Amino acid sequence: MQDQTTGLDFEYRYGFSMPEKHVYKAQKGLSEHIVRTISKIKGEPEWMRAFRLKAYKIFCEKPMPDWGADLSRINFGEIYYYIKPTEKQVSSWEDLPREIKETYDRIGIPQAEKNFLAGVSAQYESEVVYESIQKELEKQGVVFCDMDTGLKKYPQIVREYFGTLIPPHDNKFAALNSSVWSGGSFVYVPKGANVKLPLQAYFRINAERFGQFERTLIIAEEGSSVHYVEGCTAPVYAADSLHAAVVEIFVKKNARVRYTTVQNWSTNVYNLVTKRARADEDAIMEWIDCNIGSQVTMKYPSVYLYGKGARGEVLSMAFAGRNQHQDAGAKMFHFAPNTSSRIISKSVSKDGGRTSYRGLVMVRPGAKNSNVFVSCDALILDEKSRSDTYPYMKIKESNTAVQHEATVEKLGDEKLFYLASRGIKRPDAETLLVNGFIEPVAREIPLEYSIEMNRLIQLEMTGSVG
Repeated sequence: MQDQTTGLDFEYRYGFSMPEKHVYKAQKGLSEHIVRTISKIKGEPEWMRAFRLKAYKIFCEKPMPDWGADLSRINFGEIYYYIKPTEKQVSSWEDLPREIKETYDRIGIPQAEKNFLAGVSAQYESEVVYESIQKELEKQGVVFCDMDTGLKKYPQIVREYFGTLIPPHDNKFAALNSSVWSGGSFVYVPKGANVKLPLQAYFRINAERFGQFERTLIIAEEGSSVHYVEGCTAPVYAADSLHAAVVEIFVKKNARVRYTTVQNWSTNVYNLVTKRARADEDAIMEWIDCNIGSQVTMKYPSVYLYGKGARGEVLSMAFAGRNQHQDAGAKMFHFAPNTSSRIISKSVSKDGGRTSYRGLVMVRPGAKNSNVFVSCDALILDEKSRSDTYPYMKIKESNTAVQHEATVEKLGDEKLFYLASRGIKRPDAETLLVNGFIEPVAREIPLEYSIEMNRLIQLEMTGSVG
């Protein structure tokens, strides 16, 4: 099936929309009044209100990025920046309004919660409408709630860390998020706690011309571990929507954090996200970043390796179809001795889609015995598609091991012929080869997400080559 508004070659499973219902919807466009109203509705402390207003001024002054994907179509005056869908958050699925519950039932959140997850947070428009966490985790002192609740219940912790890794002046969209943020996740894992099952947050845009600006803060204390998973979808509309999130992660000594994203926005969404982590001594930070949907994605998860022996890893996968530009990658900053980083990027482009790997690795003076590995592989499925690689390496320490490799290839006729000789039809053979190409990233994704991603790839591949 082809959608006439987007040019997608298949029926986007999550492209349905529900009748728009809300208890409050801000007027269209952004102003200081809107920023003050959001803060007032949420009952925030004065320091957060001041933070928002300062960020709004920075946003107004910052120019649009003049590099990366084309953002010229974004009209900030045509976006709704805050929609409150329900009067209050619930912890029982049955207490949600019918249209919201039906949305998440169709997406599959309740079943995933029962089978695979230690905690679930579901955001609809601007607010988290549902939360649940296993009692065993609460007994360990693990905190998993939405960011607004985190600010109310744990103000000292939030104030200590909020906006310190990604300040508003970092970039225009970080400033925008800092001024109008709403929802997102607050995760605090105390010293020595081990969260064995993933925590999941799911972000859904339902309204047209909407901007979603969740804020996520994760703190893993010494010797702890946690795996956080997020998924994202939106209906198919002719008008553009905007998603500009900010994620800050603090990984303390000997702690380990894995952050997995499976982004499947509809192709009317601009996905412009800033994600950054700090890793202390012998800490491990892992980003698993999968980008399938959206019209434009610009996202470069980064790790600041501040402690000796710290490790950072980014496994990135991007799939760009017609009218899509996936500009994704990673950043690694080595500040301490004996640190190591690994970036593996896989990208697939078809039907005139464009993928770009954009990466930065910096080894600062004094970061002796640092070890750097970067691998960028691109698969182009037709003559109309494009792939670009922009790797930057700034090595300021001579006692460093650096490896970089990159490949660009098409689907090989020899491989297709071999599979055909074994009775496999060409479309199935093409899908097998693409899935094999992205397998190093896909195998790191939780089972239910990897099954869904492989299904999406198969749908994307239908009738795409030859």
